Amino acid sequence: MKKWLLVLPLMALVPLRATADDSLVRFDGGIGVDPTSGIVSNAPALNVVRGVPPGGFPWVIKRLRADVQSDGRIHVDGRGLLFAGGNAIGTNGGQKVLALLFCGAPGAGGSQGNATAHSSDPAGVPLEANGDFRIDDVLTPAPPAPCDNAALLIATPGTHRWFAAGIPKADDHDHDPKH
Repeated sequence: MKKWLLVLPLMALVPLRATADDSLVRFDGGIGVDPTSGIVSNAPALNVVRGVPPGGFPWVIKRLRADVQSDGRIHVDGRGLLFAGGNAIGTNGGQKVLALLFCGAPGAGGSQGNATAHSSDPAGVPLEANGDFRIDDVLTPAPPAPCDNAALLIATPGTHRWFAAGIPKADDHDHDPKH
């Protein structure tokens, strides 16, 4: 009987461990948008990523972490997403944001190519005054497994102009000298 009392609490942890490792893709770090990606024929070239145009002004993001589960659940924690230029510099501009996950090979010149888009709630979530936000949602449609060439954009609802991009997190074993 005493052995069962010791085993039961351990058995309760098994399902939690299985779901904790069910990540499809993770992002750790963020890049705020610069609306131009360079100059082409003496004109600015828009910083289009996977077919999504940039926001009209530069943005900064202090921190971005995201975890996408294989069933499409997404959790995004963003900190300090604010204008980095224009008269609204240092503010959130009253914006709402959503998450766009792209899986698949991008096309040339920033086009979507054959990458598929997967979106959180199209209504978005409002940015707090300091630019912080949280997204806890389910992506539609559900992303494929594996999600090759993953790209995460934080964008506006409706027009889908991107303000920030996630930096894919390397697998933990990528930094393990034993592998």
